[in-house]
Amino acid sequence: MHAVSLQAAFLDTAADQLCFSLDLAELPALAEREVSVGGLAVRLRLLGASHQVFAGPVRETVACLPGAVRGLPATLTRRPAGWTYDFSAVTACLDPGEFSARVADALSRADEAEHSLCGVFPGSPEAVTAVVVEACGEGSGGSDRPGLAWRTWHSYPQDGHIVSTHSRLEAR
Repeated sequence: MHAVSLQAAFLDTAADQLCFSLDLAELPALAEREVSVGGLAVRLRLLGASHQVFAGPVRETVACLPGAVRGLPATLTRRPAGWTYDFSAVTACLDPGEFSARVADALSRADEAEHSLCGVFPGSPEAVTAVVVEACGEGSGGSDRPGLAWRTWHSYPQDGHIVSTHSRLEAR
């Protein structure tokens, strides 16, 4: 899927202002896509303040949330009824050339993926939020349990930061 030009100002001012939640309802979205992956309905949502992914029992939000505790967990595991959910996040500070290459890679991955949503914010072609989701778990180790994994990228061209997240949701 090609990147969407988002019709709103880029609201996240810095990577260290991102927050994480599994408890939020829908926030106003600038773009949204519903897909079916590995037999699960998945909603990919781009916000003025980053992303939400709703899949099975998970309502993942990574966004700049006023009043919330700042920071993303390096790793997190939760076990909602019948499922295992794993999350990880990494923030990289890159020189301009490396930053541009990583943003181009994220855009390419989103463009080539069957199930993705990618937005470019006004003001910079490198101010990007991208989400790519794919099925996982089926057939691995003889398992026929449904599962999926998604990756996100949030880029901050003003300071060369890219926040990358990886999430995995599998039936137990």
